[in-house]
Amino acid sequence: MTQVENTALNADRDVWRRWLQDDALPLWSRQGFDVRRQLFHERLTFEREPVLLPELRLMVQARQIATFCRADKDGLASTASLALDCLGEVQRRYWHGDGASGWLFSLGPDGRPADRRRDLYAHAFILLAYAWAYRLSGAVRYLDVARQTVLEIDRIFFTQNGGYVDTVPAQDTVRRQNPHMHLLEAYLALAEASGDDFYLDYARRMIHLATRYFVLPDTGMLLEFFDVTWRPLQAPGHNRVEPGHLFEWAWLFGEFARLAPDDRDSEAIAGMRQKLYATAVAYGVDPDTAIVCDAITETGQRLEDSTRIWPQTEFMRMLCWHGRHGDAAARSMLSRQSVAFFKSYAPASLRGGWIDRIDVHGVSLTDYMPASSLYHIYGAAAEYLATVVPSAEKVPSI
Repeated sequence: MTQVENTALNADRDVWRRWLQDDALPLWSRQGFDVRRQLFHERLTFEREPVLLPELRLMVQARQIATFCRADKDGLASTASLALDCLGEVQRRYWHGDGASGWLFSLGPDGRPADRRRDLYAHAFILLAYAWAYRLSGAVRYLDVARQTVLEIDRIFFTQNGGYVDTVPAQDTVRRQNPHMHLLEAYLALAEASGDDFYLDYARRMIHLATRYFVLPDTGMLLEFFDVTWRPLQAPGHNRVEPGHLFEWAWLFGEFARLAPDDRDSEAIAGMRQKLYATAVAYGVDPDTAIVCDAITETGQRLEDSTRIWPQTEFMRMLCWHGRHGDAAARSMLSRQSVAFFKSYAPASLRGGWIDRIDVHGVSLTDYMPASSLYHIYGAAAEYLATVVPSAEKVPSI
């Protein structure tokens, strides 16, 4: 890396650090937190006021807890008590909250169960929250709850032909890759936090499920929706592919390879990671703006021209990985992505907030700021801060 590149990348790093420390993390841990209920708000207005909703979903609470545990551990915020106290409240209210196994989908304003469904996606994120709570605190009780939850997932969501059902009671017969991806993420986080191969074995199952069913043979196209036999839900050429998820899966394949370097399928996993990344870049990224689109078909045709904030951050996270491994083009693209992020999605006027989705003209398609985006943003920012440093400087462990 040249001195000019170092200077530019370090300037970007400073922008991200200041934005997190001075704006985003304070906003979402203060205005974004309901002190009375000891739970996070799901949304803020663009004027930074809470949006009161009839339900508070487990998924959002878990994402915020995991993020603020990370931020404290990384030295970017003093949010340990906030996150861990909230987790205690979430455990008390959502876990077995109606007397049955598993975690409630949502609570009402009065703290009582609002939606009693068991949702696989939400269970994945509560596992992630417990992984980061343990990494932050070292308290074994967090691993105890995580292991019990993993076993409950097996009992509640198990299906005979691989993977899990999305919800119980079932809302439809569609099988989705997305909750399985986040289960993989949670298993990897728990494996790294605990050093227990129990979680790595579960992660391996998700890897095999993805390579067997989710990714079309000989392509880097990973589909979203399937029937009960894991066949593509739509006719050929009409199936949905989300480039942001290609980047997420590529990242997780890389994380599995890092945590299980001696796995017998390590070469195939590395090849799949690269294929997913290359496909997403080729078909999902605008070469002029470096912006990631929302959706394409498995033939590479654009399905949606709108763009959301989270695929941009997943792209950034992968660019960090490639930049660390000597890819000068990735470093250049990373800088462009950073500029686009703060120009289009997180302008200074929002003071730590963001626009979740914009149309082709750059106009917001929402009138609120969702708290759930912080999980994606922080994941990319942490990699950015760990990546763009001079070679002589020690990389911080974040």
